[in-house]
Amino acid sequence: MTKVAIVKGKTPQDMTVKALQMVNADVVLSKEKPILVKPNYINARHPSTGITTDSRVIEGVIKFLKQHNMNEIIVGEGSGFADTFEAFRVAGVDAVAERWKVNMVDLNKDEFVEVIPQNPLALKKVKIAKTALESTIISVPKLKPHRLAGVTLSLKNMMGAVTPKGSIHNRLSKKLVDLVSIIKPRVAVIDGIIAGEGHETSGNAVEMNLVIAGLDPVAVDAVGAAVMGIPPESVKHLRLAEEKGLGTCHLEEIEILGEPIARVKKKFKTSFLSKRIISDLSDRAASVIRRH
Repeated sequence: MTKVAIVKGKTPQDMTVKALQMVNADVVLSKEKPILVKPNYINARHPSTGITTDSRVIEGVIKFLKQHNMNEIIVGEGSGFADTFEAFRVAGVDAVAERWKVNMVDLNKDEFVEVIPQNPLALKKVKIAKTALESTIISVPKLKPHRLAGVTLSLKNMMGAVTPKGSIHNRLSKKLVDLVSIIKPRVAVIDGIIAGEGHETSGNAVEMNLVIAGLDPVAVDAVGAAVMGIPPESVKHLRLAEEKGLGTCHLEEIEILGEPIARVKKKFKTSFLSKRIISDLSDRAASVIRRH
């Protein structure tokens, strides 16, 4: 059974290290390739809003890597609605990077490589940041729901490595799975310190004091969904990812280490859009993509 750790506490750095230790993350990480720590900075809001990744969780990931003598570390993101380096500054990532002597990269300004997925569900080709293609990825998203995708966790976090990001929104679930089949995170760490309910940018903060980690990003996202009171099987891209052999989204096939889901679970308020609105948005997105 795949293992996912749930750690509850008050010191995010130590909680993150503990969660990564519990799932033996060092075993799957190589010193032969750079390690890309990929947070979620959709905008330049402070992590206390429940929108962006807590820099203390990022610091815990870096601390764990350094403890295992992995020194070629990059913190990289391509923000959707802000200057990436401004988002880093607001979240305190710049201070973490300076303290641990690691590089920061704006993936929006990276060199992009066009990739054609094998046996795609919907994505015929995609431009991906070269740094993401050449690195081992640790996805570090925020714990929060998403209006279109259901949840925005370690898999959806990979959209930050794509240009243009709008090219993924039409037929979103299928295209997410195609994208992850190219740049699948080797480790997933969900920042559930201050989570966000409502939707991806609502700013409705929920104090959870959790870190969730594992080596199967589909399973980690399934556990993250369950912790928010969202049935994993209701999240289309998780079901499709399992069908494509990228991981498991069935809780009965996941061994939970640390805190049981039932002990930490909260029913998050969600702002899921109706199927009609989603269809309208998808049609508009497709129209924009065709024009550009």
